[in-house]
Amino acid sequence: MQNLAGLAELLSTPQKVVIFPHQRPDADALGSCLALSLYLQKKNHQATVISPTEYPDFLNWMSDNDKVVVYSEATHQKIETLIDESTLICCLDFSSPNRTAPLDSFIEKNPDTPILMVDHHRGKSDFAHFELWDITAAATAELVYDLILLMNDRHLIDIPIAQCLYAGIMTDTASFKHPNTTGKIHRIAADLIDMGLDSSYVQRMIYDSNTENRIRLLGHALSSCLTVRQDLKTAYFVLKQKDTRKYNPQSGDTEGIVNYALSIEGIEFAAILIDYGNEVRMSFRSVGTFSVADFARTYFGGGGHHNAAGGRSTEPVDKVVTYFEKLIEEHRSELTTTH
Repeated sequence: MQNLAGLAELLSTPQKVVIFPHQRPDADALGSCLALSLYLQKKNHQATVISPTEYPDFLNWMSDNDKVVVYSEATHQKIETLIDESTLICCLDFSSPNRTAPLDSFIEKNPDTPILMVDHHRGKSDFAHFELWDITAAATAELVYDLILLMNDRHLIDIPIAQCLYAGIMTDTASFKHPNTTGKIHRIAADLIDMGLDSSYVQRMIYDSNTENRIRLLGHALSSCLTVRQDLKTAYFVLKQKDTRKYNPQSGDTEGIVNYALSIEGIEFAAILIDYGNEVRMSFRSVGTFSVADFARTYFGGGGHHNAAGGRSTEPVDKVVTYFEKLIEEHRSELTTTH
């Protein structure tokens, strides 16, 4: 932790805190923000979570979700006032301000406001006054747990905070099966359960709350949009606009579909390419030595983790697919020898 003493001194008196996740926050980003907010409120600070975009409905069960302010034209002025009056800005689950656009413009307008950054992604920018940044951490929720312990406040972790932390840890490790699953992360999960957390409740709320449209979209993707290249140990989905218009996926409805491609026997690199009209968004997953973070960063202006990353392109979807297929051929040697 960089400048823990400075952060502790700042938090020794009541502060007005705003907390940002990245765009389209997932369970780790939102869970970390809400856990930190709930913790800070127990320390008599005013804390508000502000999301730059909407997020999936299956996260709405988290405590204080109803108090999250989502950026829009209607909330612009309220958010501007909250940030102007804030005495601490917290950036969680991202380490470069552009990941929280358009909220990054508010950060630029308030250069004197202290910033706390907590994250586990590569590609960190030096913009924060206080940092808890560890790319070996399985989830940002793990680091929020660490931060609470560093402040000697483990006793303040209650069930709502534990639920938010567990949701982030569980999803970013894919239910404790990704290579980032360490002994430490199991011990944190065990500690939360020992506090009284019902882990099966979090599992149900995250994984057993599908919308009908998501299930129908998943069926369509599996039957009609999947290409399997066993010769390259690669499988990928392409969802075009006609698919997204037909099933009208909401935020989060396409999340996790890529993992079905990765679950095919013999497949070690998986991707999903989704055409949103103005851009094509991509998620990449791998097992073994093939770095999808490098792949996303090199070819699609993205990034992430070694085995889970994302990127995007503003080129037409057919052109993106052709380019992607050319790239996997060029990486044949790496893809077929990954281990």
